[in-house]
Amino acid sequence: MKVGFVHLGCSKNLIDTEATIGLFKKNKFEIVNDETKAEIIVINTCGFIEEAKEEAINTILEMAEYKKDKCRYLIVIGCLVQRYYNELLKALPEVDLFIKIEEYDKLWIKIEDLIKRDIVIKKLKKSSKKITEIPTMPMLTQEQFLNRTVTTGKNYAYLKIGEGCSNKCTYCAIPYIRGPFVSRKKEDIIEEAKELAKQGIKELIIIAQDTTKYGIDIYGKSKLPELLQEISKIKEIKWIRFLYSYPEGISDELVDIVAKNPRIVNYFDIPIQHISNPILKKMNRHTSKQQIQELIEKIRNKIPDVTLRTSLIVGFPGETKEQFEELLDFVGQAKFDKLGTFTYSKEEGTPASRLPEQIHGNTKKARYNQVMKLQQKISRENLEKKLNKKYEVLVEDRSFDGKYYIGRTKQDVPEIDGVVYIKITDKQERNLINNFVTVKITDISNYDLIAEIV
Repeated sequence: MKVGFVHLGCSKNLIDTEATIGLFKKNKFEIVNDETKAEIIVINTCGFIEEAKEEAINTILEMAEYKKDKCRYLIVIGCLVQRYYNELLKALPEVDLFIKIEEYDKLWIKIEDLIKRDIVIKKLKKSSKKITEIPTMPMLTQEQFLNRTVTTGKNYAYLKIGEGCSNKCTYCAIPYIRGPFVSRKKEDIIEEAKELAKQGIKELIIIAQDTTKYGIDIYGKSKLPELLQEISKIKEIKWIRFLYSYPEGISDELVDIVAKNPRIVNYFDIPIQHISNPILKKMNRHTSKQQIQELIEKIRNKIPDVTLRTSLIVGFPGETKEQFEELLDFVGQAKFDKLGTFTYSKEEGTPASRLPEQIHGNTKKARYNQVMKLQQKISRENLEKKLNKKYEVLVEDRSFDGKYYIGRTKQDVPEIDGVVYIKITDKQERNLINNFVTVKITDISNYDLIAEIV
C-alpha cells in the first residue's frame, strides 16, 4: 500500500514523523509525496497554540476528502491528539485511527491492527477540559530512532536528546501534552549520531524542549557539555549546534566548550520570552533581567563572533505599556542577531489563561509589529558588518531563476534564519549543491546575504 505523510509542527515533532515513515518503510510500504495517490494518509499534528490547532483541524478535514477516492485509512498522531484525544474521537469520525504520544511505543501495533483487521474506533467518554498533570511519556524506542527516515535532505538532521518539559512556564501547555522532561541515554544518542553520519549528514542540530536540562533526570546533573564533546568526536560531522537552551541552564562549562570546540558552532538559541521582572515572575521563568543581561555579556566576551538568537512573547496578561517599553528598550540595547516574537496565546487549562487583565488582540498585534520593526533595523545593521568578509557556506539549493546558489553559514539555522545567495558565474561548471564553499559577502537584504565565490 502507498502511504503519504503530512507533517505539522516543530523540529522535535518532525523526528516523530521521520520515525513513523521509517516504520512503514521497514514493513515494505511505499512512501509517496502525493496525497492523491496515497491509500494511507498519516498526519502528525501540533497542538501548541490556537493557530496551530486550527491548521491541524483544517488539514485533517482536507485530507479526509481523499477518502472519497483513493485513501482507505486516515491516521492522525501528535500533540493535538495527545491534548484533545476524546474530543477528536467525537468530532472527527472521518479519522480511522488517533494515536496519542503516550502510545508511540506501540505505534506499529496500533497501525498494523487497523490495517489488518479494519477495526472500528470506539467512542470514549468526554474528558475534562481542565489540564492536569500527566504521566511521563514513553519516548520512541531506540530502534525507531535508528530506523527513522531523515526528511530534511542530505546535509543536516535533527537529533532529539530528550522528550517533554519540566519548566512549567505558566503560558505553555507542552508539559501537559508531552509530560515532564526525560533524557535519552547518552550511548543511544551517540549511536544515532554515528548512524546519521554514515548516511552522509554534515550537520547535527541537537534539540529538546530545553537542551540544558539534558541528563539531570538520569545522571544527576546537566550532561549537555559532555554530550556535545562526545558527538564532536564523530569525524564525519562538521557542524554541531544545539537549540532551545534556557538561560538559567547555560553554565560556564557550556560556554567554554562552545568557545573552544571548532565543530560546535558559535550559536546560542536562548528563549528569554521577556525582560520585565514582574512579567518573568508571572510566566514562572527562572531568571531575572539582571541575570539575562549578565549572561549575554558573558557569552559575547568569551565568544566575540557568537550568534545570539532569542524568542519573545508580547501581550502577556497584565503587561503594561511601561513593561512593554522596557522590553523594547532591551531589544534595542541587546541587538540580537536573530529574534522571533510571538503574541501571547491564551491556552485553556494553563495557569496564565486564568490570569486577569488579558490583553486585547489589537494591542498584542501592535506591540508585535513594534518589536519586529525594530529588529528588522537591528538585523540590517548586524548584516552590514558582514560586508566584504569571507564565510564558509554549505550550499543546499539553487534559485528558481538559476542565477544563484542558496546556502547557509554556521550562523544560520535551516528554515528559521536567513540564507546566503551566491551568484553563479559562467565559469562555475561543477554543481556545488551539498558542498562547502568559501564566499565573500557583496550585498545584503533585510535578513539575507548576497555573495560571490572566492
